[in-house]
Amino acid sequence: MKILITGSYGQLGRSLLESFKIYNFEIIQTGRNISIREDGIRLDIQDSINIKAILDLHTPDIIINLAAMTNVDMCEKQPFLAKEVNIGGVINICDNFKGKILHLSTDYVFDGKNGPYTETDKVAPVSIYGQTKLAAEQIIMNHNPDNLIIRGNVLYDYTLYTKASFLNWVLDSLKNNRTIRVVDDQFNNPTWTKSMADIICLCVKNDISGIYHWGDADFVSRYEFAQIIAKKYDFDNSLINPVSTNELSQIAPRPLKSGLISDKIINILDVIPPSIEDCLSGISKKIE
Repeated sequence: MKILITGSYGQLGRSLLESFKIYNFEIIQTGRNISIREDGIRLDIQDSINIKAILDLHTPDIIINLAAMTNVDMCEKQPFLAKEVNIGGVINICDNFKGKILHLSTDYVFDGKNGPYTETDKVAPVSIYGQTKLAAEQIIMNHNPDNLIIRGNVLYDYTLYTKASFLNWVLDSLKNNRTIRVVDDQFNNPTWTKSMADIICLCVKNDISGIYHWGDADFVSRYEFAQIIAKKYDFDNSLINPVSTNELSQIAPRPLKSGLISDKIINILDVIPPSIEDCLSGISKKIE
């Protein structure tokens, strides 16, 4: 089986490449920006001609679409660009590909009033980012009911290749004795990128279709998550100060009581979500 991955040079894409190593799949890595030190194919999902040329040349069986504009505040500031990438890019993929698409989505399709959420709960995004991701979901499923959408939340790893990792930010701040403010009223179940990558691989192997949630075991606030990180790596947790979302004055509204219930996919794949403690222990082995 030949699998093309868009956005494969972010933290999830790198974890996915590692997880796929145990399978006999041919993986085609693509990205909009590729380091000169790395192999891969330049692919911009906003460019329909670029997509068609790459797909015609490599003829993948499956596309895993990780490419997206994920900076929530930037999406709010630049809604046209957010729609061009998160909606227009998905349209371009669907227009040029007839095979199966696995698309990564987010808990931001919910309003955060009554989380954690199951797949049957009402979607009601409160931000431009959430609205564009929901629109992309609808396009994907209308294109082919055999497609697959996996919603995730607060994906993290410790990696030098992204500025988007909460874990990177907390650890790097505490290492340098910098005080940080972390919201104590936004609740999710943070998910290690390896955990999500392993689930994606199992879904591909088992030809799963539809909409599913995947999140790790622990539902915590961002502040509690930061405290767990500090304790695990023996840093001074007094450097972490709780703050409310209102006090942060973030540009885009956030779903506060969110997170994802994964029972549907747990029952199908017979898997167990890992704890934050287990994930941080796994990460420790990589960075020691």
